[in-house]
Amino acid sequence: MTTVYIISAPSGSGKSTLVDKVRKLVPDLDFSISYTTRSPRGNEQNGQEYFFVSREEFQQMVRRDEFLEYADVFGNYYGTAKSVLRQAEERGKDLLLDIDVQGAEQIKGKLPSALSIFIMPPDRKTLESRLRKRSLDAEGVIQRRLVTASREIENYQKYDYILINDRLEESIEALMAILLAERLKRSGVQGSAHDAETLAKAEGCRLSNIRERLQPILASFAAAATPGGR
Repeated sequence: MTTVYIISAPSGSGKSTLVDKVRKLVPDLDFSISYTTRSPRGNEQNGQEYFFVSREEFQQMVRRDEFLEYADVFGNYYGTAKSVLRQAEERGKDLLLDIDVQGAEQIKGKLPSALSIFIMPPDRKTLESRLRKRSLDAEGVIQRRLVTASREIENYQKYDYILINDRLEESIEALMAILLAERLKRSGVQGSAHDAETLAKAEGCRLSNIRERLQPILASFAAAATPGGR
C-alpha cells in the first residue's frame, strides 16, 4: 500500500534542500515533480525541478481533470498530476508530494490517509535572510513572500508533523525519521532499538508534542505584522 507524504513550507524555508537530501537516503520513495506555468530559475531544467508548461497547456490539463491538486501561487499555476500516484502504486513505492498549503488541503480532502509535514523556519528574521541570500527575487517579491509566509504558517495546526528547519543535518534526520516511522507503524514490526529511536524522533515532531517550541516562532511573525514590529 502506497503511503502519501505531503510536505509544505513557506518559500525560503529550506524545503527543497531537505527533500533533495532525503530522496537520496530513503529507499522506495517516489517524488512528484509538479507542473508549473512559471519560468525556470537559475539552473532549473524541465523534468527535474518542475515540468514547465504554458498556461494554455496547464488549463487544458485542468479541463481534462488530470490534477490531484492545483493552485495559483504568485500569479503562476502549480499542480500535481494524478498519474504520479498511479505510477507509485504500480511500482509499490511511497510518494512524496512537495506542495503548498492550498494544494495540501486539496490532497487531504481527496486522500485523508495522507501524512502531512510542515517545514517551519526558525523565525521570521532567518526566513528573510534566506530569501535575500537566494538573490532570485526583487525586494517587492521578497516582501510579498514574507507576507504569504505569515499566512501559510497560520495553517500549521492542519499538519500532522512540524519540522523546525534550524540545523540542516538534524532536520534531515528528523524528516527521515518521520517517513520511516510511518512505514514501521504500517508494517507492525518495531522490534529493534533503532526502530524505537526512529519512532521517538518522529514523535518529537508531532504537532501535539512541539507546540511549545513553536510559540517564539509564531510570535516573531506576529510581531512583524503589527505596526512597529520590525
